[in-house]
Amino acid sequence: MDLTAAAPSIRDMADLTTPMAIRVAATLSLVERAGSIGATAEQLAAETETSTPALERLLDHLVTIGVFDLDIETGRYRPTKLGAQMGEHAPEGIKPLLDINCAGGRADLAFVDLLGAITTGASAYVHRYGREFWADLDASPELRRSFDAQMNWRFQVQAPQIAERFDWSRFAEILDVGGGNGTVLAAILQAHPNVRGRVLDLAPTATAATDRFAAAGLDARAGTVSGSFFDPLPAGADAYLSDILHDWDNEHAGKILVGCRRAAAPNGTVVVIESVRGEGVGTAMDLFMLMCFAGRERTVDELARLAAECGLVLRAAAPVAEGRTALEFGVAPRMVDQSA
Repeated sequence: MDLTAAAPSIRDMADLTTPMAIRVAATLSLVERAGSIGATAEQLAAETETSTPALERLLDHLVTIGVFDLDIETGRYRPTKLGAQMGEHAPEGIKPLLDINCAGGRADLAFVDLLGAITTGASAYVHRYGREFWADLDASPELRRSFDAQMNWRFQVQAPQIAERFDWSRFAEILDVGGGNGTVLAAILQAHPNVRGRVLDLAPTATAATDRFAAAGLDARAGTVSGSFFDPLPAGADAYLSDILHDWDNEHAGKILVGCRRAAAPNGTVVVIESVRGEGVGTAMDLFMLMCFAGRERTVDELARLAAECGLVLRAAAPVAEGRTALEFGVAPRMVDQSA
């Protein structure tokens, strides 16, 4: 038996051919264009306005890796069950993460500048595109729409779990800090009819949240606040919810927590929903957060220490969704005294 044949190859692990072939196929919507009947390279090239010889070579590699099949008699390429996962309506929902014209796929391409991120600790995304990820979304409505769609897919299962597995009914009013288009808050309010809430986010996203609440019939209990979570937050809510800390380095994440603590004092609660490192998120995602945002995934202990530096005390931590943990913080007594 040749044991070396099964040994992993660094060259294979580092090869970019297959990942980029898959991403280009998703960007060109080859799965949707070929459909179950299949299509020839000439037909697909005409529809995608690409070079027929070049596209045929791409398709042949997709056949080699099991993403497409080729009918030799008809010359038609059709997606396999594996390749169908790239489709727009596939239940896996991964096309926006592959399509390089979407926010997720575009972000992944910045991995080619990972060396700069490792050298400086700064975002590779900024190095590649000349501005931060969030500024890129602000400058491109199409990118923002694709990002919102990506978040909707991510939370379609998790949001109801977060709503049901944490006792939100204790709070009369919740402020979701950086709550995007309101997916999580809407699920919470639907599960807890006596709770009210607002989303705070930048204007375009806050508008999308307003529309979501209206469509769900929640506009009597839900609202939005347009603004930055680095500015002073509206005071008076019973709970301040944040699930955005991993997008930021410790300095900026600390500013968000300090803002929540100041608004929550003296008796409010800060609830952090995070993908905790070692408990649902691994090293690959941690590296992505560095590359894209100069952010990081943190352990429960790291989040507790960061929060303590911001005047918050960890009360409890428990999983609330697949790969998501809720950490509940109260305002430290010395901070309550200072606010009196």
